Amino acid sequence: MKTILPFALVTAMTAFTASPTAAADTRCYEMRIYHAAPGKLDALNSRFRDHTCKLFEKHGMANIGYWLPMTNTENRLVYLLAYPNRDAREKSWKEFGADPDWQIAAKESEKDGKLVLKAESVFLMATDFSPAIKPSAAREARVFELRTYTASPGNLDNLLARFRDHTLKLFKKHGMTSFGYWTPTEKKDGAGEKLIYLLAHKSQEAAAESFRDFRADADWIAVKKASEDKAGGSLTVQNGVKSEFLVPMDYSPTK
Repeated sequence: MKTILPFALVTAMTAFTASPTAAADTRCYEMRIYHAAPGKLDALNSRFRDHTCKLFEKHGMANIGYWLPMTNTENRLVYLLAYPNRDAREKSWKEFGADPDWQIAAKESEKDGKLVLKAESVFLMATDFSPAIKPSAAREARVFELRTYTASPGNLDNLLARFRDHTLKLFKKHGMTSFGYWTPTEKKDGAGEKLIYLLAHKSQEAAAESFRDFRADADWIAVKKASEDKAGGSLTVQNGVKSEFLVPMDYSPTK
């Protein structure tokens, strides 16, 4: 005999078992890389520490993180901002550039010469499997690893699916902290071809150990083989995985 549950009980069970769906992160992200003039990297960092970060926030830009490459032969500063959308980004930068406080700070800091020789910018959008991207600090010092994957032709979706369904869980299993995952939005930066992400590790040595264990994991070996058999080959181009270690600045909201 079929049992019919009271409506109130069905409603209560549904409310208990349902899990809220996280809102999609539709923000516009921008990774900026500044190449400081010789001998000017400290002055550039001082300007960010004392002026720029505050003025970014004043004009609606979210400071996510600021890092220096561990091997920094080109005097680079790498940082990440977030905006509600691309139009908001353009408005914020226009107002920032016209801000008298910024103009004074820039003029004073550059009285002995320009601080930045070259600025690069990559616009990004968060993947649907990225953890919530927000400034965060750990109790212990940690290093970050910026990894860029270039997918083989037609395989970006397959690569993203492998990360979504398997890779992130295996990273966590082997002690790696996923900070954020993005894809570029402009063709010149690899839209439709690249995945860019940030991991956090206790140290560079810990990262090497984690990846060694990850690559030897039977689950990863099986997943990698299955995904490549399905795609008819590697999901990335030859030499298509790049890695760079970064250390957070003292003024970075993410450490």
